[in-house]
Amino acid sequence: MDNVSNVIRFVLSGFNETMNFSVPLFSITLLYYCVILFVNISLVLLIFFDANLHEPMYILLSSFCVNALYGTTGFYPKFLSDLLSSTYNISYEGCILQAFIMYSFGCCELSILTVMAFDRYLAICRPLHYHSFMTKRRLSQLVCFSWLTPLCMFSINIILTSRIKLCGINIQRVLCINWVIVKLACPEADTLSNNISAYVIVVFYLSHSLFIIWTYIYLIKTCARSSEDRVKFTQTCVPHLISLIIFLTVMSFDSMYLRYGSRDLPQSLQNFITLEFLIIPPVMNPLMYGFKLTKIRNRILSLIYLKRK
Repeated sequence: MDNVSNVIRFVLSGFNETMNFSVPLFSITLLYYCVILFVNISLVLLIFFDANLHEPMYILLSSFCVNALYGTTGFYPKFLSDLLSSTYNISYEGCILQAFIMYSFGCCELSILTVMAFDRYLAICRPLHYHSFMTKRRLSQLVCFSWLTPLCMFSINIILTSRIKLCGINIQRVLCINWVIVKLACPEADTLSNNISAYVIVVFYLSHSLFIIWTYIYLIKTCARSSEDRVKFTQTCVPHLISLIIFLTVMSFDSMYLRYGSRDLPQSLQNFITLEFLIIPPVMNPLMYGFKLTKIRNRILSLIYLKRK
């Protein structure tokens, strides 16, 4: 199958080194996925049912958790089923869909982090204008922007990929990634439009990162003047900043490895590097926000206290 033009199924060769310990890995992964579902769903429901948490910051946080559920659900169920299977295949359509989910999940995460940074900038640096600007309608528009923009952009990207003639079926990963699919293109295939699309997306989301840096420069300047603002910054901005650092570190490392990384590393280490963005942020973010944000922490403690009575 070295010269395939009409690929029907791909082979996920990243599973080759998991054959000897697939059952223990399945058990650990299933438990971890359950933890992801529990912490994110719990936080979303807590915000949804508590009227005191119907504020922009917490609505954006719930959107953050929904995105984590979206991304991990696009990977873990298939990964778990593959661990119990003797063949590690994925259909062409399933691979394209998974690639779309993985990329849109990552970019939705950055978009939501950008909107959250803007929200904190308004709340701390422009407190008199905050409630007049951050209305329910404006909040809905920002949430729609953070979701629809990456979904639309990667719809175009995936459509371009689906038009490429492929000459390979072997994916050296445990999941489908758009860039890896494009690398399977036949030598005569035209991938220029894919490369242009990729660079446009990189520049677009690099501007998100620069905007976040700009907002934090003003936040730090403003908070340095007032002890009250410093407390507010510690309580609400530090969790966001930690989430941002974790996300950018994981995604930058993964992207650099995907394009320039050595293939001499053990397959299990390659798999971990590829899956970092699906392992660390989906659990770290809700736990960190749950413990750091005072209103959420107090609400969780009150629920625990009521159950003990």
